[in-house]
Amino acid sequence: MAAARLSTRDDIGPAVRRRLAGFVRTLRDAGFNVGLAETRDALALLASADRARLAEVRPALRALFCGRRSDWDAFDEIFDAFWTGSRVKSRVAMSGTSALASQKTARTLAPASSAGGEPGPAADVERGVDQPEADAAPEGRREGASRAENLARTDFRRIADPDALAEAHALAERLARRMRVRLTRRDRAAARGRRLDLRRTVRASLATGGTPLRLVLRRPRYRPLRLVVLVDASGSMSLYTGVFLRFVHGILDHFREAEAFLFHTRLVHVSDALREKDTARALDRLGLMAEGVGGGTRIGDSLATFNRWHAARVIHSRTVVMILSDGYDTGEPDRLGAEMAALARRCRRIVWLNPMIGWDGYEPSARGMAAALPHVDLFAPAHTLESLAALEPYLARL
Repeated sequence: MAAARLSTRDDIGPAVRRRLAGFVRTLRDAGFNVGLAETRDALALLASADRARLAEVRPALRALFCGRRSDWDAFDEIFDAFWTGSRVKSRVAMSGTSALASQKTARTLAPASSAGGEPGPAADVERGVDQPEADAAPEGRREGASRAENLARTDFRRIADPDALAEAHALAERLARRMRVRLTRRDRAAARGRRLDLRRTVRASLATGGTPLRLVLRRPRYRPLRLVVLVDASGSMSLYTGVFLRFVHGILDHFREAEAFLFHTRLVHVSDALREKDTARALDRLGLMAEGVGGGTRIGDSLATFNRWHAARVIHSRTVVMILSDGYDTGEPDRLGAEMAALARRCRRIVWLNPMIGWDGYEPSARGMAAALPHVDLFAPAHTLESLAALEPYLARL
């Protein structure tokens, strides 16, 4: 089996790097705090292995990637599922829904996409490529891939079955809640903390021959990230608005550091409605508030309203403004550019999620989108659940 033995130094190339990148993405999806430094060390470890077997490399990778007790407990299962394919079939229920999918993330552990050479969600953000259809499973996908996994990779506009659409809505809300928990419960290294940072302690012990003379501790990070989400509810976005609203509802539910607005020809503050625990009640309240949904779009005028009446109240130095829109504006592009510049001066980052980036041959040639782009820090796709999940590593670094 190709996965049963690692390559030698001479064989290491793009294939091994892609496999390692897929493993790192899998660990991040499972809640591991893995950064660039750990990835670089892991690559050096694999490059130095002389025909090493997985059993011999596993302890080193465990010590490198595990910083908490929960990481240590989950590592072996994730390692086996990704590198050898074991511990997978036994966890797939008769309904086709993986138990791992319900525990970790809407994309599950996604080892198959990496093993088959498919680009992961991070590549979607950089390249904006369309994901394959659910029935066009790439060669190398593990047998019994779950329905949730397929939905996570399907463009929202191609989901016609009402049951599948409802399931996609539920997955979007569940994904948002998990992202919210991970983004608001991060720790930082500290001289006096409550918990031991095992990974950094092991790394620090390398200077003393492996003896952990200095313990690295962790304590909560008290600088919460605030999200302000502006959702385009115009007619051109009708195929995506439903999923986006469920995603935003999952973020705002019991989350103080977030605000939501809906815009079409005017701007509506909808945070209170979306904070309803019951999704149906939240959407009912939203329908009463957002008169004019499905019409035209005046993004520049809506941003002007936001900057004048809301920005001073909802934006501080650690605020990320997330705009979910296709960028089609019936107003003047100069007005949109000016309001985007004013918004950029107030907030920390502006993230523009455009579902059309995932379409083949798309270019941001619309006048409104072209005027807004110079003030956008991240321009990323939002046509699948995978592309929404790929936003989390970016937000975690802020």
